[in-house]
Amino acid sequence: MYKAVIHIIKVASITLLLVCHVLAVRGQQPFHMTIGNNLLYDATLTPNLRIGIRLAEHWSAGLTAGYRPWPTDDETNTKWRHLLLSPDVRYWFKGVNTGHFIGGNLIYAHYNIANVDPIIYNAAKDIRRQGDLGAVGAFYGYSWPLGRYWNIEAQIGAAVAYTKYSAYACGHCGRKLKDDSKVLLLPQAALSVVYNIPGRPRKQLEEPQIIVSEPIIEPQPEQPVTPTPEPVIEEPVVAEKKVEPVPVVPKVRDTLYVHFPWSKSVLSEDFRENRETLQRIIDVTRESASNGNMTIKKIQIVGLASVEGNTAYNEQLAHNRALALKEYVQQRVNLPDEKFEIVGGGEAWEWFRKQLVENVDKRPDLKRAIEIIDTAPNVNNRKWRLHVMNHGQTWEYIRRNILKNQRNSGYIIVYYEDDEKQ
Repeated sequence: MYKAVIHIIKVASITLLLVCHVLAVRGQQPFHMTIGNNLLYDATLTPNLRIGIRLAEHWSAGLTAGYRPWPTDDETNTKWRHLLLSPDVRYWFKGVNTGHFIGGNLIYAHYNIANVDPIIYNAAKDIRRQGDLGAVGAFYGYSWPLGRYWNIEAQIGAAVAYTKYSAYACGHCGRKLKDDSKVLLLPQAALSVVYNIPGRPRKQLEEPQIIVSEPIIEPQPEQPVTPTPEPVIEEPVVAEKKVEPVPVVPKVRDTLYVHFPWSKSVLSEDFRENRETLQRIIDVTRESASNGNMTIKKIQIVGLASVEGNTAYNEQLAHNRALALKEYVQQRVNLPDEKFEIVGGGEAWEWFRKQLVENVDKRPDLKRAIEIIDTAPNVNNRKWRLHVMNHGQTWEYIRRNILKNQRNSGYIIVYYEDDEKQ
């Protein structure tokens, strides 16, 4: 039974190492890796390393390895040679690599200990022990992010261990005293420096900006109210119907949408078709504001971001894009803040799905991508499955041919009231 447990720990460790290597070579964005070093373990003159991988939004796995080969001279009485392997699984309450976490681990160690400090291991003070150890442990920890790439982690726990060893009369002689085994309760502690790969998305977004290449046109004075039997409503006209802000599809009737540079909330008239669209937005809004028979009830401005990258970052980016478009309109048309409804549409999943449907004839494997969107309610899991399907080839096609337009979007809808009918 003991040999079987040791074998399982070794196999689990090797398997986790191979998985980490494959994920690192493939370099896919959903696979977040960490490389950590336990400073407390370093204090025992034991070089050590932990490699971790993100499994899901709240789960990660890792493998810790420590190796202390010295003293290499067998004639030396004091020894603490050992090799340690410890695969572990962690649950993160807030999200992987941030805040509180709990976990469990397996431990395998091969050791040769003699004449060490009794505070460390009292049983090996006067004799040498050489053997193998297997353990099952549990722990609690906390991780402090330090910028995009670095963390500090503290961890404490305990493990129940079983060891079989041979005892010798002194630190270097070969006379065996006995073969024995013990059950031990071992403490666990770590204070680690951790490096994140590929790093967290940048949290600081620039303030919404507007780049204008033409003089600002002052708004026209309001015209006196002149009732007419049948008022003429200029485009865009949107029926009085509740529009759900999320999810949203920009290409709907009478919706005017503009584009933003990738990962920016800077609104530029010279970017893509923005000049014509922005001029139409201002013309229609100004005409509506000066029409005595029509009242602008609400101007809904929606900002969007693509489904790539970090979800929280994309939501903030979408909100900032909506603010930039609102500021652009207010600088040209004299309207109060209460006329505007700012909607951060977040990640445009519905629009993205529509684009996949339109391209299924070119790439039949997009049918599977559509199924994943429809059946995976967790956004992080959905992104992960899209990235890994077909060994990453499908996502590479999506990134190059579909997301290039979705990355830059925001749109505006103007709602009117007919004053004649009030």
